[in-house]
Amino acid sequence: MPQLRVALAQIDVTVGDIDGNTDKIVAWTRNAVEQGAHAVAFPELALTGYPVEDLALRASFVDASQARIKSLARRLADEGLGDIVVICGYLDRAGGTAMGIDRLGRPKGSPTNSAAVIHQGNVITSAVKHHLPNYGVFDEFRHFVPGNTLQVVRVHGVDVALVICEDLWQDGGPVAATREAGAGLLLVVNSSPYEANKDDVRGDLVRRRAREAGCALAYVNLVGGQDELVFDGDSLVADADGTIIARAPQFEQGSMIVDLELPAASGTPSGTHQGIEIVHTVLQSDELPPYEAMTPSIAPRLSDEAEMYGAIVTGLRDYVQKNGFKSVLLGLSGGIDSSLVAAIACDAIGPEHVIGISNPSVYSSDHSKDDAAELAARTGLNYRVIPIQPMVQPFLDTLGLTGLAEENLQARVRAVIWMGLSNSDGHLVLACGNKSELSVGYSTIYGDAVGGYAPLKDLPKTLVWRLAKWRNEDAKARGQQPPIPENSIAKPPSAELRPGQQDTDSLPPYDLLDDILDDYVEQDRGSAELVAAGFDTELVTRVIQLVDRAEYKRRQYPPGPKLTHKAFGRDRRVPITNAWREDARKAAEH
Repeated sequence: MPQLRVALAQIDVTVGDIDGNTDKIVAWTRNAVEQGAHAVAFPELALTGYPVEDLALRASFVDASQARIKSLARRLADEGLGDIVVICGYLDRAGGTAMGIDRLGRPKGSPTNSAAVIHQGNVITSAVKHHLPNYGVFDEFRHFVPGNTLQVVRVHGVDVALVICEDLWQDGGPVAATREAGAGLLLVVNSSPYEANKDDVRGDLVRRRAREAGCALAYVNLVGGQDELVFDGDSLVADADGTIIARAPQFEQGSMIVDLELPAASGTPSGTHQGIEIVHTVLQSDELPPYEAMTPSIAPRLSDEAEMYGAIVTGLRDYVQKNGFKSVLLGLSGGIDSSLVAAIACDAIGPEHVIGISNPSVYSSDHSKDDAAELAARTGLNYRVIPIQPMVQPFLDTLGLTGLAEENLQARVRAVIWMGLSNSDGHLVLACGNKSELSVGYSTIYGDAVGGYAPLKDLPKTLVWRLAKWRNEDAKARGQQPPIPENSIAKPPSAELRPGQQDTDSLPPYDLLDDILDDYVEQDRGSAELVAAGFDTELVTRVIQLVDRAEYKRRQYPPGPKLTHKAFGRDRRVPITNAWREDARKAAEH
């Protein structure tokens, strides 16, 4: 059987940085050539970055992508890299669509999510994505028009079928056409965002589709952060029986080299299958002489905690770096949330670039102040104490605020300090709220909710504790000092904005709250279903009311990395002005 050495380059690119992305593609193509690869595949829309969102509707951006994919092909040849077959995602435009002529129901300019096949200085052909996802975080039906062909390219005597991301997730379609075409390898380019436990689902999908296509399957995925999305890499290869034979690490940029023995091409696949035209292109008909194959490797899988922590670190690091920040600032209270955010920030960009500000009030406990200082000492971040009472008191004297208004005033004075230092020194302010608090509105708008990025935005409170404990245990296993003081993990959570305050004064215990929120927010279950599941009727009504009333706060909250099935913002979109009310008491009466 013919042999083929394939490089799967899971790289970290930046949306809109076509020049920088081009340089990265050239560098990793050179790396593939140096390792003897015959073909190298880059992720979906690697040239432009993903997701491009409404940049796809901007003619100048599409034009730049089209021009650059051609100049990339010439540059590769000029730099002695023309022999290798390069498959690279880019933004194209559907053929036959005149500029400026819009059609009802089609995105302006008819952009396509495409993958170019580059060889010997030319773009030989392009695959176009068929299935355009329009659910969850995806809105591709708004941005692209679908393809209707399956591109099959002959590389050193092996027929390689090309599909793009969602085409693999949908039954039938290009995968079924791949079997009809008799391809020896199904190559899939992807920008598949991270979600907890998605690697298990992804692995099962690749196994199943390899068996359905009747050939080996190579899956290359993007890595890195883009606004709220994090891409975890996890590129993999399965043989025709559906056995995973190679798998790349998560959250690491790199190129996985895999030697494959594949069936020799026979005939010229053509025709139409289920409305998909099979288009065949011969690049290299001769098989390679036999060579010594490298042993493929399967990277160890991360634990659930390590995976989530890695996603948050990756998302924060790329948000900081890609947006041109040099440092981050956060309010360091000594509580579990700010402690975990501080540890994440130090891991993401280094403690020398992290500024922790302690803003004690008259209600701040000695142990909280001590815990904040202890974390700063353990991590080595830059630490500063700025008491807020001298700034709070004039407001109280002038306005006569008491009760909740006084509590919120303290949070807002802290926010003014953080944003003032941000404006002065260019720090990115990190909001430290978690998903549970954000769900029920347990945060002060224009107070602790201010900032440019929220690392824990999609992490429920119970998982905050789990990740904090995991991070400390991981440090111990490495012979390092745990970054988070044990007291920050063990003590009852409190905003410390009034004497003796604890979160449980206003909220149910977090394990119970997170259980209800998982049903209501993640699973979209109504009040009657929650009561039927055994939750207290009054508690269900109260929690649902808190969630519904806090929508306006969530709309103004900073972006943060998507971790769960349903993140606020991209995944869950509920009207702010909304008269629908879930009432478990009324449901129980019926």
